[in-house]
Amino acid sequence: MENPAPRHGARAAGTHGAVEREHGASADAPASGTEPAAAHPRGGRRLPAKVVWPVIAALGFGCYTIWIDHTGGSSGGHAALLGLIAAVVTGALGLVLVHFQSTMITDTRALAYGALFGSSMGWLYNLSGPSVLKSSAWGLVMGAVMFVVSLYIFRGHRVREPHGLHRPRKQHRHGHGTPHGAH
Repeated sequence: MENPAPRHGARAAGTHGAVEREHGASADAPASGTEPAAAHPRGGRRLPAKVVWPVIAALGFGCYTIWIDHTGGSSGGHAALLGLIAAVVTGALGLVLVHFQSTMITDTRALAYGALFGSSMGWLYNLSGPSVLKSSAWGLVMGAVMFVVSLYIFRGHRVREPHGLHRPRKQHRHGHGTPHGAH
């Protein structure tokens, strides 16, 4: 389907993902969705959400680690170093999890998110002072909560699943193995 010649100042409407000329995009952008990344208005490339969200979560985790360690009595330099290490480790683990999540079945993916979140929260709780046993119990509880929430989200949005439905319905057959509508 060819697009009609653009009029001066007219917006492309009628298809999803159409490029609007006044936002800096070129008129002869490829129509297929095979572009590696969308062009940024300032000329660079925009990072995909698979990278942005784990990095934001890791930065938040690192800042929270700095705050907990510093309010616990550590010096600013020690707290900053610990926060940087925590952000790098959780960010790397989050990026690996997000990268490989499309190869996992739903339950395994939810378990991986629960394990990462639970171990992170248990470690933060331990950093604030309680015993290892209390911190482990807190991490298990938080991991279980994240597992249930992730499982609910992943199963509730089955259309987005890389492997399709978790448990597809079996087709009811009538007669000698022919589907219902084939009679």
